[in-house]
Amino acid sequence: MLNTANKKYDVVIFGATGFTGKLVVEYFLSQYAGNDQISWAMAGRNLEKLAKVRDQLNAPADTPLIEANGEDADSIANLVEQTAVVLTTVGPYQLYGENLIRACAVSGTGYVDLCGEPTWMHDMITKYQTQAQSSGAKIIFSCGFDSIPFDLGVFHLQQKVIAETGSPLEYVKGRVRKMQGKFSGGTAASLKATMKAAFADPSVMEVLKNPYALASTTNAVEQPNGEKPYFDEALGSWVAPFIMAAINTRNVHRSNMLLGHQYGHNFKYDEMMLTGPGERGEATANAVASDKSLGGDDGPKPGEGPTKEERDNGFYDVMFVGQDINNKTHIVSVAGEVDPGYGSTSRMIAESALCLVENVDNIQGGFYTTAPALGNALIKRLRDNAGLTFKIEA
Repeated sequence: MLNTANKKYDVVIFGATGFTGKLVVEYFLSQYAGNDQISWAMAGRNLEKLAKVRDQLNAPADTPLIEANGEDADSIANLVEQTAVVLTTVGPYQLYGENLIRACAVSGTGYVDLCGEPTWMHDMITKYQTQAQSSGAKIIFSCGFDSIPFDLGVFHLQQKVIAETGSPLEYVKGRVRKMQGKFSGGTAASLKATMKAAFADPSVMEVLKNPYALASTTNAVEQPNGEKPYFDEALGSWVAPFIMAAINTRNVHRSNMLLGHQYGHNFKYDEMMLTGPGERGEATANAVASDKSLGGDDGPKPGEGPTKEERDNGFYDVMFVGQDINNKTHIVSVAGEVDPGYGSTSRMIAESALCLVENVDNIQGGFYTTAPALGNALIKRLRDNAGLTFKIEA
């Protein structure tokens, strides 16, 4: 458990007036209203807007409000001084996030975000890892749909196989079986900002291309190419590229490194979408591969998102499969009961923040992914509270 004795709040929700931030506040209200063991506050650039959101969501009138601007280092320092953990939904993080990262790393304040920007994450780790280790700051990236279901799915599968055989799976396939929901405007904005930076700076493109961009290694293993459709004989289905693989795979490799290469030094991992057998499956796979709408001008804008009905009708189901040293196939799945990009994401980041406050006392300061930082404690919270299932299928 984090030491919160000298902090006013356990968690501050930064970006509480944004689309996803509001959903996080709603989740806190629905799941933890009246819980005297958890103290939290709302933060954003404008106190009037914060008060308006507080009232719109029927939050208690005495819900604390903190004015803070990501581009104002002094206001950010004031924010982090008051809380054990900052939960931030303010992205793209490469444009608005560094002051907050720096302040947390210096002060020892915990941090969770929704970042899916591997180049910025790489840069922040390089710049502030030493400070975070020194101060004890536990900084956890990618606590939403990217990359919790995938990072914890691989972790869950490998734990099962290691317990049964004594050895990890050398190759795990992450396969999205079903998904209904919209990607967030923040995800689209982050993708655009990342690609703009990559085209302007070749070194950024090199980081993006490197599957070990977030995991220092002296034993790089060539990874499966998930960039083109193909028919997967073992699964009896066509598979198509999955747009979030570019961040999820990097986080999974970082988790392996931080876990002391629990998955092995020769570990391989890729992510794709199952589109079905036959000509129809092939056509769907090719259509998915050629879809560039998320990064286009018609993609979702920051602050935009689906209606409550659309969120409630969303879902996702991802399988993780591999063969052990005895050629036995193992499968686990991770599924969510609501829209992945908003409804489930807001629940996942909320539970990540609270897990860091309440359940973690055995890790040092530094930059983390969810599996090595929160692991089974977060899996339990997500099962119990957030509508996720972690199922052993084979």
